[in-house]
Amino acid sequence: MTGRLDGKAAVVVGAGQSPGETVGNGRAVAILFAREGGRMLLVDRDRDSAEETRAIIDGEGGEAVVHHADITHEDDCARLVRAAVDAFGRVDVLHNNVGIGAGDRSATSLDEAVWQRIIDTNLKGMWLTCKHALPVMREQASGSIVNISSIAAIAGATNLFAYKVSKAGVNAMTHALALGNARFGIRVNAIMPGLIDTPMAVDAAAAARGIPREEMAEARHAQVPLGGRMGTAFDVAYAALYLASDESAFVTGAVLPVDGGQSARIG
Repeated sequence: MTGRLDGKAAVVVGAGQSPGETVGNGRAVAILFAREGGRMLLVDRDRDSAEETRAIIDGEGGEAVVHHADITHEDDCARLVRAAVDAFGRVDVLHNNVGIGAGDRSATSLDEAVWQRIIDTNLKGMWLTCKHALPVMREQASGSIVNISSIAAIAGATNLFAYKVSKAGVNAMTHALALGNARFGIRVNAIMPGLIDTPMAVDAAAAARGIPREEMAEARHAQVPLGGRMGTAFDVAYAALYLASDESAFVTGAVLPVDGGQSARIG
């Protein structure tokens, strides 16, 4: 590796993953950041899963600390930022990877409690982590925030109403934070993954539909223009690495599709 994050303190929110055959986006980002020299705070509401990520990083000679948090609670968001400062003295990178969609429906059939849970997790939680990391980054006069959105924010998703709205909100929040914090030397960008072969997207979805994983994966592969295959979590992670590193020093307010060309169909 080339040390693109040497010495940088990076917080990865959602560093664990759902059970499954492949690697999740948050775990891939945490592993890649650590390989590139980042000092990692691994945040997840599932401590055991975050510990699994830490064990992989430790096994590769990286540096990582686990912190348990539920980002739908503001006190937890404040504590996770303090934990990073206590561990590393600063916060150079905040990577927001948390996102859920279970129980989502169309606008007329969606249960209010499901709507609230998705909005609180996918949008409010990202705002709260940013809210508490930004004062630290402003004092440093530097920092990079990378928010994970989705091409669902701009594509048709009638049966994922709350998820789509939440991810469109992430894009808007990213733009607002980028403009509001540029004068402090802080960059804020987002990634819109398309169909990625992760446990949450494939294994969990296949189980919910009662079909084999392979059937679910093949149906998703067929929708991708580039090579007829889904991306991997490391495709997302390498985009995140670019946005987190100094290589993107003049990039802020960007919303980057990582989708094998799916969003190009939209125009």
